[in-house]
Amino acid sequence: MRTRIFSLLVLALLVLGSCGSPDKPKKTDLTKDQVNALSVQMNTWDADRQQDEIDQYITHHGWDMKETESGVFYMSMKEGSGDSALTGQTASVAYEIYLLDGTKCYTSGDTPKDIVIGEDYIESGLHEGLLHMHVGEQMRFILPSHLAHGLTGDQDKIPPRSSVVYEVKLLGLH
Repeated sequence: MRTRIFSLLVLALLVLGSCGSPDKPKKTDLTKDQVNALSVQMNTWDADRQQDEIDQYITHHGWDMKETESGVFYMSMKEGSGDSALTGQTASVAYEIYLLDGTKCYTSGDTPKDIVIGEDYIESGLHEGLLHMHVGEQMRFILPSHLAHGLTGDQDKIPPRSSVVYEVKLLGLH
């Protein structure tokens, strides 16, 4: 909360500092170090905001989720009895993707998707989540934006800086 207030205060000072008389423009150049410090503060604030949203979402649903070191939340919805997924394997998955507000963004529908774990160009959090699965298992993952679609979203259905919920069933490995 202090970070948010500090960031807003700095932003307000920058805006007010740039407001001067039209005949005497004020220069409010920031040094590279100041810009970097502000960027770190804003990113820290955003990460804290996302963490709070995810924690509230999990609590609201009463889920008992585990968290990886990188920040992927996961829980099993249906245990699987097959082989464990490993990096380099091709995983055949069925999935649905939601925003935290419940909006369904994507689904595999009746057509499973093949993903080469650790190699395909997909969200890094999904690669990490798949490594916790066994064939036949269905899991739920929550990926903060830095492990999903990041600062820009997907330019379609997932907004910038959005955490996403994946429901994934591991159908097979090859």
